Parts: sequence; structure tokens; C-alpha cells
Amino acid sequence: MRFKRILGAFFVSIALLAIVVLFIETRIGYHRQSTYKHIVGVMFTAPDPPQAKLSQPIVRNMRQSAAMGRFSNMSAAVSHNVTQLNPPNSAMYRDVFYSSHSTNPFIDTEDDNFSTFAMDVDTASYTVMRRYLRDGNIPPADSVRVEEYINSFDYNYSPPTTEQTFAIHLEGAHAKFGEGKRLQLLRIGIQGCDIPEINRKDAILTFVVDISGSMNMENRLGLVKRTLTLLVDQLRPTDKVGIVVYGSNAQVVLPHTGIENREYIIEAINRLHTNGATNAEEGLRVGYKLALKNSKSNCINRVILCSDGVANVGQTGPDAILKKISNYVKEGVTLTTVGFGMGNYNDTLMEQLANKGNGSYAYVDTIKEAKRVFVENLTGTLQFIAKDAKIQVEFNPETVSRFRLLGYENRSLAHEDFRKDDVDAGEVGAGHSVTALYEIKLHENADGKLATVFIRHEDPDTLKVTEVNETFSTAQLKQTFEDATAEYQFVAAVAEFAEILKESYWAKEGSLANVESTIEKVLPHIESDTPEEKQRKEELLMLVNKARKLKEQREG
Repeated sequence: MRFKRILGAFFVSIALLAIVVLFIETRIGYHRQSTYKHIVGVMFTAPDPPQAKLSQPIVRNMRQSAAMGRFSNMSAAVSHNVTQLNPPNSAMYRDVFYSSHSTNPFIDTEDDNFSTFAMDVDTASYTVMRRYLRDGNIPPADSVRVEEYINSFDYNYSPPTTEQTFAIHLEGAHAKFGEGKRLQLLRIGIQGCDIPEINRKDAILTFVVDISGSMNMENRLGLVKRTLTLLVDQLRPTDKVGIVVYGSNAQVVLPHTGIENREYIIEAINRLHTNGATNAEEGLRVGYKLALKNSKSNCINRVILCSDGVANVGQTGPDAILKKISNYVKEGVTLTTVGFGMGNYNDTLMEQLANKGNGSYAYVDTIKEAKRVFVENLTGTLQFIAKDAKIQVEFNPETVSRFRLLGYENRSLAHEDFRKDDVDAGEVGAGHSVTALYEIKLHENADGKLATVFIRHEDPDTLKVTEVNETFSTAQLKQTFEDATAEYQFVAAVAEFAEILKESYWAKEGSLANVESTIEKVLPHIESDTPEEKQRKEELLMLVNKARKLKEQREG
């Protein structure tokens, strides 16, 4: 009898415990729903978000991850060719994802004398490097995209003449950093036309803000708020802003609102706070739907994604995410991705989303960088002057023995696609410049035409396709590296810096001390249009110096 009483009490206890657990889970679910209603306070109203439908294995995974302080299923966010890094140099960077791209080889002109690639004006890779070095770490080789280092600086190219979109500037000299006799460095500089701020189109912007738990690290969301406030302060009364947030679910928290109601918009931004997992796919889908609903012809219709790139709920890869919203891209809504934070950061997703969304990718490590992107270069960031912009270089096999393009490995195009206007390429903003460098090995006693550079792009407004070209010959080569312009010498040093950090085979004998001395020598001879650009170039010298010292410590 006593045993039965004990057994009965046991089952009653189990039943009570089950009721308590059920009650707690119900309250948690209610809280998760209610949180979205209060993200921006009672002044905004929106329908309840749909409940996330998670399978039991995912639920268990999330609960286990929460206990560990991070999500353990993040590897689903990247493909097989992405490197997951352990904390480099004892830094606390975990779950950082970069795509691995092999370095371009030398190509014999007898086998192929063409080089074709899409223009690229992204600069995120350079800013990521700066973040690593400032934290006392050498950036991972896979994080380096050489072209993004090169395109992080202004090289004082002259703008095109009236009614032209691009001006082509060519310069060549002996390659100081390359190896071998008769090795030259050809610089191709392409300057886009400028658009005065007064002539900029009205902008209809949709901020898609990641408010998941990972955005609480390093106060990432705090930097996002300051960045978006800076951007709003630069907009005109005829511009509009809408805000979508996403954690476990996505929610419209601010319908598109005119900048004349600036205080209303700023209050909405300031009230954002972190909550939930990371359903980037739903956030972008809701953001694009809102953007398309309010889009207008002859306006800038842009989604601006602010995130650390982590996606661990719903569709997590860029192909799956972009497949769902590809129709919105075709309707003319473009995408700018802005990365924040380091550790629990997915560079791969952010870059590929921008590429597939016909936009650009920036990484913001400081409020100063936010000012560069959204204050100093606002019109260039927002308004495109060319879409599907491509470059093709035809080398003369009679004078050029072989060539190698520095960077642009993930922007390569098939030669036959250069004149196929339905092939996706690069978008270029107003006033932006694109620089490409080629190491070229000449035949002995080479004389005559070296290369012809072709540029092809589509006008975003008229859809008219334009192709221009420029030829470069041996007579235009400078006799020595030092005879070239200071800007040419500077960009050569920038490229060598990137190649060394990338651990390129072609820079295995490279010296950061040599890079440092070159930059130090030419800096006084380079004119900068703004104090900020001057400081940026001077900062590079400091970064090279820091990288050199860190490498010396690591190696010896």
C-alpha cells in the first residue's frame, strides 16, 4: 500500500511538472510574438508575424546552441568551398566564413590572348583587413580579394567628357614587385561620370535590419542604428524610407515614410533591439515585397541589408535566398549589403547576395567608414550609371608573351559572354572608378600595340548598350617604375600588399617592408580631393607597418 502511494505521488509530480513546462513554453512563444509588436513602440502598428515552422531536429539544435551561447547549425549557411576559421592568432573570432578563390595564373597569349571580367566596386575585403589588423591579427588569406583593396582608393582619374559614361586611363611601366625580365605592369583605370547631388534621383529605400541575437555582440546593432541615422540625415525631403526587421521572423515596422518626417524615422531606428534567431531569407523576402509595393519608375528603388551575414533559420544559402526574390531584382529593385561585426560573421553570404542582387557590398567597422559609404559617397552608393558593366582586354600575341590579371577571380566571365547583353555583370555608381592591374611579360624587342581595352555596359535608364575601347602600345610604357605617376606606384604597392596577405604564389618572395617604403615615398606626391581620402591613404601606411610587425612576430 505504501509503495502504491509513493508511485501515485510520483506520477502526480510528473503531471504537474509537465503542466508547468507547457505553461512556460506557451509564455515564451507569446513573448516572442509580442516582442515584434514592441520593437518600435506602440506608435507603429503591424500585423502579427507568421510563426516560424521549425522541425523538431532544428528546435533541438537551437536549444542546444542557446545553451552553448551560439548556434551550432551555422555551417548550413555556407557551401563546401568556404573556410570556417578557428580563432586566428588567439583572437576571439569564431564562425567566420570566407570563400576560397585560387589566384589567377599567367596565361600564354598563344593559348588565349583575351581576358574578360565584370566590373566590381566593392571595398568590403579591405575594411575587413583593417578590422583584423586593428585587433592585432593578420587577416586570413581567404578574406583577401585583391581588387577590393585596389578599388578602395581614389587615383585622381579625369572624368569623362560630356555625355560619356566612362573615361579610360592606361599607364604601364616596369613591374617593381613582379619577378622576371621584361615584366611590365599595366594599369587600366576607368572613371565613371559624376552626378551632382541636386540631380540625383529620388530614393525609395528599404532598410532590412538583422535584429537577431548575434547582432547584440560588440553592440553591432548600435553601430547599425548610428549608420542608418547618418544616411537618413543625408537624404532629401522627397526621399522615402521603410524599415523591415528580422530575427526568427520578419516584420514591417515602418511603412515607407517621407524624410520630412525625419524624427518619426529616427525614433523607429532608435527603438530597434535584438531578438531571436536569424531568418535572413524571410527578412529579405518581406523587404523586397515592401520595396516593390512602393517602387516608382525614375526613382532609386533600393533594399539596404544591414547584418552580420549569419543565416540559421529558413533558407540559409545565397542561391536559395535569391531564387525566391529574383523576380523582384528583375523589377528593378537593387540590393546593397552592409556587413557589421567580426566573429559569427558570414562574408561569403553578404558578398554573394550583393552580386546576385545587382548591388554592392560594404563592411562597416567604424562610424568613420559609415560616413565614407553613406555621406562622402552617397550618390555613388545609391545611383548607378551603368549596369552589367564588363571589361575585355585583347592582348597582342606579337608583343605580349603572357599576362596575369591581379584579382577579380570571382568576377571572371567567358569571352563569348562579353557581347551577350543578358549576361549578369557589374553595376557601377555615379563617380565611382574601377582599376585593374595586369602583369605582362613582353617578347624580346617587342614593339607596337600591346593591348586593346574594351568596356561594354547598359544604361540603367534607357537600356541602351554602349561599347568603347582604348589601345595601349609599347611606346607608352615608362622606362622605369619611378618614371610612372605617384598614383600608379601607389596602386602597385596596394596590390602587392593584398597579394602578400593573400599568400599568392606570385608574391611568395614579396616584402612588406618594400611595400611600406614605396608607399612612404610616394604619399607626399599624391593629391587627394578631400582630407578624408588623404587620411585613408596615410592610414594604409600604418596598416602595412602593423601587418609587417605582426608577420615578423609570427614568423620569428
